[in-house]
Amino acid sequence: MISYNTKDWFTFIFRFHKADTFRTLLPIMFAIGIYAALIGYAEVEFWKLSENSYVKNITIMHGMLGFVISLLLVFRTNTAYDRWWEGRRQWGSLVNSSRNFAIKLSVILEDEKDRSYFRKMIPNYANVLHKHLNNSETSQQLFDDVDLEIDHHKHKPNQIAKKIFHKINELYQEKKITGDQLIILNAEIQSLTDICGACERIKNTPIPYSYSAFIKKFIFFYVMTLPFGYSFSLGYYVAPVVVFIFYVLASLELIAEEIEDPFGGDENDLPTLKMAENIKKHVEELL
Repeated sequence: MISYNTKDWFTFIFRFHKADTFRTLLPIMFAIGIYAALIGYAEVEFWKLSENSYVKNITIMHGMLGFVISLLLVFRTNTAYDRWWEGRRQWGSLVNSSRNFAIKLSVILEDEKDRSYFRKMIPNYANVLHKHLNNSETSQQLFDDVDLEIDHHKHKPNQIAKKIFHKINELYQEKKITGDQLIILNAEIQSLTDICGACERIKNTPIPYSYSAFIKKFIFFYVMTLPFGYSFSLGYYVAPVVVFIFYVLASLELIAEEIEDPFGGDENDLPTLKMAENIKKHVEELL
């Protein structure tokens, strides 16, 4: 996750970082610029269509479609950001649940050996969940054409949660904790599994294919038809104008694609490893 000063305007304008969409779109922007220049030349210099009012009226269509595509992109980016923020909320809940679990255990447990066990296992859950969500196979669990070998790809967060509950049950059988304390601690373990399931829901349920494909096609054909309507009024300046419009529209789609999956190694993804390290530090302080 990129650390930055939200009030530093000049850094935003003149700095091109690794995650900037300009670098990704540069090759296709160059191709679209050449395409727009060729269409402008053909219409104005070669085909002599400057007097054809029907071609000029294409701009009316672009005006109407521009409003539609703006609504689609607003919905697209808002939906993607909701997924990013939901991921952040779930990891915030994981931090709180880990702290609450450690606080209760620090008061209940008297044996240093038992404390040491949970001092290790609670942070392990966060660390394993980070690796689990960064695994590409996690995002393919619901795909019909993917066959994951469950025996060789065990659900590691569940294995950690199982070991934690097994230890809690042993403490109850050894009369180190009471039945009421068992119920209280069970709720904390259950919250860990609930958080894992919510994160998996975000990870393995992408935006529906038809919706994503339609937006990309819409942007492509919209930009490809722009030179036909604006070559008469803009001349050869239609090339940079079309390139800029494509950059804006395609950048919004690329940003939405990146943040809709907040668990990964991209610069705009959530710093789950850092949060896991903070959980380890806090649990060690408490236990």
